[in-house]
This record gives sequence, C-alpha cells and structure tokens, in this order.
Amino acid sequence: MKQEMITFLSTLKDEIFELTKYLYNNPEESFHEYKAYNYISSLLNKYNFEVTPSYLGIPTSFYAQYGKGHPKVCFICEYDALKEKGHVYGYNAKTAISIASALALSKVIPKLGGSAIVIGCPGEILSGSKVAMTEQGTFEDIDAVLMVQPHTITAESGSSMAIVPLQIKYTDNSYNNNTSTGKYSALDACLFTFDALNVIAKGFENNCFIGDINVNSITDSFPESVEAKFSIKTSSTKIADEIENKIESFIKLTCSLLNVSSELHLYSMPCKELITNPTISRLFSHNLKESGIINISGIKNIFSSLNLGNVSHVVPCIHPYVSIVNDNSIAYGTEKFAAATVTEFASDAIMKAAQALSCTAFDIIDKQSLIADAKTELSRLQTSTLQIR
Repeated sequence: MKQEMITFLSTLKDEIFELTKYLYNNPEESFHEYKAYNYISSLLNKYNFEVTPSYLGIPTSFYAQYGKGHPKVCFICEYDALKEKGHVYGYNAKTAISIASALALSKVIPKLGGSAIVIGCPGEILSGSKVAMTEQGTFEDIDAVLMVQPHTITAESGSSMAIVPLQIKYTDNSYNNNTSTGKYSALDACLFTFDALNVIAKGFENNCFIGDINVNSITDSFPESVEAKFSIKTSSTKIADEIENKIESFIKLTCSLLNVSSELHLYSMPCKELITNPTISRLFSHNLKESGIINISGIKNIFSSLNLGNVSHVVPCIHPYVSIVNDNSIAYGTEKFAAATVTEFASDAIMKAAQALSCTAFDIIDKQSLIADAKTELSRLQTSTLQIR
C-alpha cells in the first residue's frame, strides 16, 4: 500500500507545484487569506475530502477529513504572508507539503483505515489560530499532528520558546489632588518595574528574556496612568509561569511603595514551548532518508515561538525542517527565500518531504502501537517539563 501511495504522489507533482506558485503569486495578510482558502478548499473537495468551511467561525479557516475513525493523523496548512515581502517564511511551500501528504495518504485510507485530517490555520504570522483551536478542543480527538517547515537547512524537529505576553497599567492614586509635591507618578512606577524585570529574569536560566517592551505614548510629564506591554520569553511554560508570579509580587510591592494602583493581564494568548515527539521524529527522519534526502542536521531549536507549541502539549507533534534552496547565500525570511519556493529545486524537495510525511502518517496508522508509544512519551515529557526547577 505504501508504494501505491508513493506512486500516486508522483502524479500530483504538477498540481502541487501549481498550488505553491498560486500562493506565492497571491500573498495575503494574516486572517485575510481568502484566495488561498478558496484554492486549497477546492483542491481538497476535488479529492473527496469533507471540508468544513469557516471552521470555528474563522472565515479563512477550514477542517477537512478523509476517512472515518481513528487513528486520525492531522496535517496543518499555514498560508498567510507579509504584505510587502510575500511568502518570506515559505508558508506556501509548507501548505503544499501538507496538502500533498494528505492527498497521498487518502489514496490508501479505504484499505488502511483511519482518517486523514487537514486543518487550515490562518494568521500564523500574527497571533495564529492554532492556540485558539487548542483552547476549544480541536486537537483532543487527533492522534498525531505532522508538519514540515521549508527552510535553508534540513534538520530534525526541536523545541521553541514559551512566551507569555503581559500588559500592565499603573494609575497614580494621588493624581489631581493638592498634595502632589514630591509624589511618585504612574510613569515612575512603570520605569521602576522595567528596571526590575530583567533582574528577575536573571534568577532563572540563560535563555530567559523580557522583550517586546512597548510603553504607551506619554502626553504630559506626570501622566495619571501609564500602560506598557512586554513578553516573558523562556524555554518552558513552567519557568514563564514562575517569572510571572514573581512579577506579580513585585508589582504589588511597587504599588505599596509608590502609592499607585495596577492592573496586570494578558494582551494575547500565551504560546507554549514545542514538545517534539521522539518516536514520530525518528520515524520521519528515517522516511526522509528513504525519500532521497540523506543529509539531515541535528535537532533544530528556535528562539522564537511556534503556535504549534500549544498543540504539542495535547497531542504528539513534529515540526522538522527541509531545505528548499541550493544556494547557501539565501537567508530564511527574505524575499530571495520566497522566490526560491517556486523553483524546480524547491518543487523536488517539497515532493520528497511530502513522501516522507505521508509515509510517516501511513506507519502511524498501520502500526498503531506507535500511537501508544508516542502518547506515553508525551505524558513523560509533560511531566519532565513540570519538574523543571
């Protein structure tokens, strides 16, 4: 059956290349990916996937399924781009890999059993939609989530950063009264807090930062209130939560010392670190070599967030990297990289990655003990994460 799937995949090369080029030629901003949404949905409909449009009320999201019951293997599509620069992150090629993999798997589902799931996740460059989907239980009925990131290197799936985005508002309790001489302002409280934030972070790990600081514009020398946003970035949600608790304690002390009031809350959804599943990662690396991509670097950890991180705390996930460039001077995240996604070299890499991904999905369904092993590993890794520090 696996050979049947691979043979069918070879017949899809032109169609998948057209998908990659269409997305490249029609870049759309986050949550406005209407052309991409329509193109991808039509393609899945053509191959008899049951497509749920505007999934969870998000206009450019979809949930597509081929087959019934478990195991359910899910492929993720991301298809937004930067307004001025286009697909500098290669999400057009990422979507092409996922769609090709799902179509190949669907060819053998009637004999193999299980289900091929494709979820369209708009807005990845901004806040993303996978975090909200996770909160609403989308992935609780899924057995594995597989996706490949086109890149300038080929590497195994690693980890990402956990991020907690916070907003603080300080208000001066004595503003507009007649005893303002010598008083502290809301701005004093804000500056005092930011002086302390990095000191607090130093008490944890080297890969811990307070970043994305943005203080609202000040209209006078002693404003009544000041709002500021910042993010806690660290290797695990556990550490981020500990830092947040210390920040809350410090803010309470600041309010007492400087006679101000405060409000602290999230300004967007937190992003958890990516937990890569070792069993599925090893399986994919094996299948990638079988597809003809031999040179695989070690594990690639990134120092930014991935919305897939939240998903990976619910269901076994992988997020490996496959090079789509044959020019070492091309940097990821550039317009040259975007242009590279529609070369013949990239097309070949996309199809090889899709073969490896679909074969990995096949193995998961065919040998259901792998699912049990992957879920056991996830539980162990979650426990290990909770025991940090």
